[in-house]
Amino acid sequence: MPKKLVERAQTGVRIEKSLLKVLKGIAEYCDMSLGDLLEGIVLHVFEGKAPFSKQTLAAIQDLKKVYHCDLTAADSHQLTESD
Repeated sequence: MPKKLVERAQTGVRIEKSLLKVLKGIAEYCDMSLGDLLEGIVLHVFEGKAPFSKQTLAAIQDLKKVYHCDLTAADSHQLTESD
């Protein structure tokens, strides 16, 4: 498939700390940048497709343990920042 030329924007997104560590770990595991990983996740989800293989999902579970990330989809939109 031919590569598409895109214009990217720098963003200052705030994200929960342990979740960011897991995302960075998965990006490293998949040998891609964090931005490429996030773009891929979003593009898959927009089409109703799962973004990760079973092998990658297992790696995610391992990284969640390493970085003490106990967040789940049920926590979505329910997080508040500590003082």
